[in-house]
Amino acid sequence: MYTSLAATSGTLRQLLAEAMASDIGPSGLAAFFTGTTVVSLETPQEMMSASRQGLSVWLYRVTRDDNRLNDPPVVRTLPSGRTEIVPPPLPLRLHYLITPIASGSADSPETEQRILGRALQLFHTYPVLAGALLRSDLAGSDAEVHVHLEALGLDEITRVWEALEGSYQLSVSYEVTLANIQSEATPLRVELVESVRAGMAAIVARVA
Repeated sequence: MYTSLAATSGTLRQLLAEAMASDIGPSGLAAFFTGTTVVSLETPQEMMSASRQGLSVWLYRVTRDDNRLNDPPVVRTLPSGRTEIVPPPLPLRLHYLITPIASGSADSPETEQRILGRALQLFHTYPVLAGALLRSDLAGSDAEVHVHLEALGLDEITRVWEALEGSYQLSVSYEVTLANIQSEATPLRVELVESVRAGMAAIVARVA
């Protein structure tokens, strides 16, 4: 499905929002994530310009997954008994910039580090999102979303923030794989063999 990008982003956003809301207690983040403090798919600058705080989960790069580019087509049997050959999907790698924003709080650096720590804890605990952990359009599917913390060099992270036209802030990058864009090509259906007919032939020798 072509909505896999949005569905993957929605899954990450909702899981992070649930993780923040479940961090209850005197020093928990649940009390902080109320009102305009949210987990958003907007860039950090867009959140701050709208006076929103919380966590920015910004998809800043989409690349092709060359390791799975030559995956074979999917062969499945239909209820009618016929065989259907489905073209393989376009495999993608998604790169997210995770940025905590607590500029309006009294202890903003500490709060931002706690928010980021909670996000790191979530994806360290669940590096593979499947089954009941899936949200949005992925809910109820057999998809598996693999979440991997990227170690970006100084030049790479600097280019990302230069593209945002903002000063550098505390942030990390995650690479998410197994996001697939399905082909619109019509699946090839192989018809059933309804009958087999045996044939006989005689070999006639030519008389000289």
